[in-house]
Amino acid sequence: MIQIARPILPLCLGLALLAGCSGGRQVGNEEYGTDNRRELALRQTGAATDSGLVVFGVDRSRQAREAAAGAGAGMTVNAFLWRATLDTLSFMPLASADPFGGVIITDWYSPPQAEGERFKATAYVIGRQLRSDGVRVQVFRQVQRGNQWVDAPASTATNSEMEDRVLARARELRSQSAGR
Repeated sequence: MIQIARPILPLCLGLALLAGCSGGRQVGNEEYGTDNRRELALRQTGAATDSGLVVFGVDRSRQAREAAAGAGAGMTVNAFLWRATLDTLSFMPLASADPFGGVIITDWYSPPQAEGERFKATAYVIGRQLRSDGVRVQVFRQVQRGNQWVDAPASTATNSEMEDRVLARARELRSQSAGR
């Protein structure tokens, strides 16, 4: 009998200790029923919902919301470089833009003066500071052979030229912002 009680005693103590860590927070949701109408209403209105996950007395979702609000609620890249990159690549159709990751991807663009040739660009805005190495642009080129598009090398000068244009536009935007 004592041999069986020994393994159970630490288990009971552990469960009691774990129950004591709850801090009095209720887990159930009797007020709104099982379909959780309140959470559904908050989602439909676009309001943030609480995940209800509390780890060792710390609400991780609340911490994440507060950190995002304190960081300007968003962009993790330099706003001048981001805007300048969008402006510089605006002549090409935009396929994807992620301001949190700092990646802009364009769709294929065929210049009117160069038939049988098309270009695509991917730009990476790196970091929160306006620096010359804060943006990288990669231009891809394809040429038409018959009825198919075939990859062709793009000039490395094209990448550098695009980066220089972005940096010049970012400096212009910053000076306009400082003048206000």
